[in-house]
Amino acid sequence: MRTFTLGASGPVVPNIVLGLMRIKDKSDAEIRELVSTALDEGITMFDHANIYGSDHACEARAGAALDWSAAEREKVILQTKCGIADPSVWFDFSEKHILDNVDASLKALRTDYIDVLLLHRPDSLVEPEEVASAFDTLAASGKVRHFGVSNHTRGQLELLRATIDQPLLANQLQLSLTHAHLVAEGMTQNMQHEQSVVRTDGILDYCRLTSTTIQAWSPYQSGDGSGPFIGNREQYAELNDVLDRLAATYGVTPDGIAAAWITRHPANMQVVLGTTRPERVRAAAAGSELRLGREEWYELFRAAGHIVP
Repeated sequence: MRTFTLGASGPVVPNIVLGLMRIKDKSDAEIRELVSTALDEGITMFDHANIYGSDHACEARAGAALDWSAAEREKVILQTKCGIADPSVWFDFSEKHILDNVDASLKALRTDYIDVLLLHRPDSLVEPEEVASAFDTLAASGKVRHFGVSNHTRGQLELLRATIDQPLLANQLQLSLTHAHLVAEGMTQNMQHEQSVVRTDGILDYCRLTSTTIQAWSPYQSGDGSGPFIGNREQYAELNDVLDRLAATYGVTPDGIAAAWITRHPANMQVVLGTTRPERVRAAAAGSELRLGREEWYELFRAAGHIVP
């Protein structure tokens, strides 16, 4: 498993992360098998959020099923998120919401500290001074060791950074072969083409310039949100042909190739998995150290429907 420093000053992290957003109805045994598989593959970072399963439910399931000892806890990196008060209704970056949700996450996860806290989707009513005060309190108390954001633009990051003292180490953004605006729009700059429409405001390059680690969520989802693109030959026949061929060449599964397409990027991105199937965790982990050639990387990009002018 390839590892690197999160941001410029964070912990050493694997480039594959296991998200535990779908474990609410899993048994203790199933959760332990899933996490044990990840650990066996070198995946030591686990992603949570207050809203996963609703009201810290998935965090609580993980805490109850795993119940790590102090020694076990020190060997893993727990990341959680707050800020979505009610999905698709309203967000809350107030000091009280942040502090209350961290306390609830600590209780649910049965831990004394959070390694990385991310602000989930941007709150348009954010008062950076309130966020700064909350982060100061959390850092001083030892409840949170590192901080970051999720789904933020460069302007939103700069606004927070102008007030917050703690480094913002990561930005969790949606990225997959078929949802690749982060990468694709820059390839067609100044062209009259749909791909050249600026949707991300150069967030990829901004994160590279500021040593902000991009965490790619939904790495296997179709660009239109209709489901996984792997195996979907009705919409992505050419892409699946290339995935299958490269998988056979490298002795991995298409999951490993799709993960390797992301980890091959020099921005040192992390792939955030959302699966609850141990075999899919193993398949994705195979892409951690697999370095695709430039021709292979661009072939996958074109097969996914993007253009290389």
